[in-house]
Amino acid sequence: MFQIKDKIYWVGIKDWELRRFHGDEYSTHRGSTYNSYLIKDQKIALVDTVWTPFHMEYVEELDKKYGLKNIELIVIQHCEQDHAGSLAYLMDKIPNIPIYCTKKGSEMIRKHFHKDWNLIPVKTGDSVDLGEMKLIFIEAPMLHWPDTMMTYVQGANVLLSNDPFGQHFASPHFYNDQVDQGELYQEALKYYANIITPFNKLVKGKIKELKSLNLPIDIIAPSHGIIWRDNPMQIVEKYDQWASNYHEGSVVILYDTMWGATKRMALAIAKGLEEAGIPTRVLNIAKSDKNDLITEVFKAQGVIIGSSTVNNGILSSGAAILEMIKGLKFKGKIGAAFGSYGWSGEGVKIIEEWMKESGIKIVQDGKRVAYEPTADEILECEEFGRDFSIKLNTNE
Repeated sequence: MFQIKDKIYWVGIKDWELRRFHGDEYSTHRGSTYNSYLIKDQKIALVDTVWTPFHMEYVEELDKKYGLKNIELIVIQHCEQDHAGSLAYLMDKIPNIPIYCTKKGSEMIRKHFHKDWNLIPVKTGDSVDLGEMKLIFIEAPMLHWPDTMMTYVQGANVLLSNDPFGQHFASPHFYNDQVDQGELYQEALKYYANIITPFNKLVKGKIKELKSLNLPIDIIAPSHGIIWRDNPMQIVEKYDQWASNYHEGSVVILYDTMWGATKRMALAIAKGLEEAGIPTRVLNIAKSDKNDLITEVFKAQGVIIGSSTVNNGILSSGAAILEMIKGLKFKGKIGAAFGSYGWSGEGVKIIEEWMKESGIKIVQDGKRVAYEPTADEILECEEFGRDFSIKLNTNE
């Protein structure tokens, strides 16, 4: 229990041990938090709960500190289990309490829990008076679920933003001005790259709408990670930047290799790019965290992917990362493919087709090498990198 502003309390859970999230889809190197908030005005409102494994300690602590019978309404901004996972246990104890959510949220809550609760659908601009403060609801569909909304606490100037503006980051501290800024922004950008990227257009629209409401905002309190109190709008401006086909002018080379030939090609291509003055990162797909790889793709202007050919296809790690890239719908990036092969050599063509389907513009023919690259072929790979640097500069 931690007071983040007068009459507003963080009542969440810090999950120090968490290392995988969304099943096994997202890595959480620094753990995470499940941020639930309680507003203690003339009426007491609870905004979101915590992930299901923590439901008993969460509800028992709420009861001990505030008394469950004193809570008069619940707001569920998003019904994914890390937000609403404790709801069933909580509602068993206070079954008639009203639950405010979006119209889509009411449909999804029923499908999740199969209970006949008192669900009250709301839309943007609807509000609930608590006494000195008022909750104003702002729908944010597909950021990142159809039911998502934010809640503005009028009278406290606090925006409870749900998933947008959050990070998977557990810290001894609560506020952005108390933590390492590099770590904070590393996790915030990773969160955006891996989760929010497909909804860039919606992000731009929601930021424009949020600004048009002219709400004074002293604190942005997301559902995961650190709370923004020092210049809280800085993360909103970052989202606006990240949603604008973001890149840092760099190239990332992703590869997997069976016996080292494709790796030697990758390093030679990188040498050509670096000699042309292009900052380049080379990463082995099979030996790297997939979400960290996606973050590097997000930051890159150019993406070059290589794989050995195996069974008339590509190595499984390459196929997996290409599937992730395709789903995230990156825009404004250019790419190329390369790889070593033994007798069939379809890998490069497969990578190119997959990259095209992902929205990455292929700007030069792929580079193939049979078996081990010769000294001349290594020089050709370096030239491949230099040629790509020219395409990078002309594509700005």
